[in-house]
Amino acid sequence: MDNRSLKNIKYRKVKNNIFKGIFILCTLVGVIFLILLISDMLSKGLKNLDWDFLTSFPSRKAEKSGILPAMTGSLWLIILTTIISLPVGVGTAIYLEEYAKENKLNKFIQINISNLAGVPSIIYGLLGLSVFVKSLGFGPSILSGALTLSLLILPVIITSTQEAVKSVPDALRQGSLALGVTKWQTITGVVLPYAMPGILTGSILAVSRALGEAAPLLVVGAAVYISFLPTNIMSSFSALPIQIYNWTARPQEEFQQIAASGILVLMVVLLSANAIAILLRNKYQKRLE
Repeated sequence: MDNRSLKNIKYRKVKNNIFKGIFILCTLVGVIFLILLISDMLSKGLKNLDWDFLTSFPSRKAEKSGILPAMTGSLWLIILTTIISLPVGVGTAIYLEEYAKENKLNKFIQINISNLAGVPSIIYGLLGLSVFVKSLGFGPSILSGALTLSLLILPVIITSTQEAVKSVPDALRQGSLALGVTKWQTITGVVLPYAMPGILTGSILAVSRALGEAAPLLVVGAAVYISFLPTNIMSSFSALPIQIYNWTARPQEEFQQIAASGILVLMVVLLSANAIAILLRNKYQKRLE
């Protein structure tokens, strides 16, 4: 090997180390700021985080305020959003991957699904306000909020499900069809079980995103203050992100502290949802193995 080749190799190694160091530094900056934010939330929020805080209604006095209506509203929203978005999202992905033909229309649909995943959430809120709240007459209800959040996360569910279905080896499909099984039975008995870890992971992460959204719910008319629990899908509602937003908008230090407590509760819920996604993925992966 001549000197020129050796110098070229050394230059590439130095260049690789420089970029590696930059990437590590960027990661450390993000981690450091995350640690600082979490530490700040813990120092402010832990002292107010008790059973009374979880089971009380909001109040004009910070020491008496709680998040029970907001937690209940978030629970209603997430359950209804999951019921609406999962069947539609998974069904759309299966159609696009297993049944749709390669033509301009389906390519157009696929491109728009990918583009919709990057649309700001407040745009979905404006769409929900126009269609669900006003045109369909659902009003500022849980149903309007859930339908809006479903539209928000559908592109993510469809895309993640498509990738999971694509990962299924084609030999499994062909082997199932060779045994005389119908296409639908192959999808439900072979493709979906094999793709289930990826489908569940993507879907739960998408639902977790919906749980933390505040902008679209504010637009569709979620209440920033509510003193009763919702009883059905047409009830008015609040949600944890909305309640946190309301408290952080107040100048009193006491409300800033209970807002930190609300953020900690929301973080626990989100981390729990992500943990469930990991456990379900590992469970199905073990079955496949």
